[in-house]
Amino acid sequence: MSAALDASAPVWPVPPEGGWTADDLDTLSGLPPHTQLIDASLVFPCPQSLFHERAMSFCGHQLDSSAPAGLEVLHRFTFDIDRQNRPEADVIVLRAEAVRSHDQTRVPATSVVLAVEVVSPETLSLDRETKPLKYARAKIPHYWRVENENGRAAVHVFELEPTTGTYTSTGIFRERMKLDVPFPMDLDLTQIKTRRDRHQ
Repeated sequence: MSAALDASAPVWPVPPEGGWTADDLDTLSGLPPHTQLIDASLVFPCPQSLFHERAMSFCGHQLDSSAPAGLEVLHRFTFDIDRQNRPEADVIVLRAEAVRSHDQTRVPATSVVLAVEVVSPETLSLDRETKPLKYARAKIPHYWRVENENGRAAVHVFELEPTTGTYTSTGIFRERMKLDVPFPMDLDLTQIKTRRDRHQ
């Protein structure tokens, strides 16, 4: 009985002395898709809610439609901050020259113009505390945090303050989000819902 249980138990990778590195995400076998590296530790993905999927898709599509030439938009793609940190944002806008090959698995944080995180119950502290701090230290100019308020989106918008190196809130948007940076856009946040709900 115990042998059968042991045979079906997952085998977790044992970190080396000093923890994992950004390069390890490309070589470790058996990792779930969308595993991140935060402070030399592996962070496994959690199940995604329908709100998370809709908000991420909406932001990605709208940003891709609004972004000027010279910028690319990627969903759930990792970027290197340093040797011990290779996070994955839900959506990133980056300089196009960082996309060199269809086979690449990451981009440098220095190429990222905007990082968007859609908050899940399991990622509250990551998205509200850990990631904004690391993104600011990496000098990513813009950060959005999308919160679920009873099924409706509230987008918290932050801009890097260059003299302090920290993010400053530039607004919380719930229905319409009109911005000039990082490029002009005018978004109807009420469209973050299922197709069925849009027609009701």
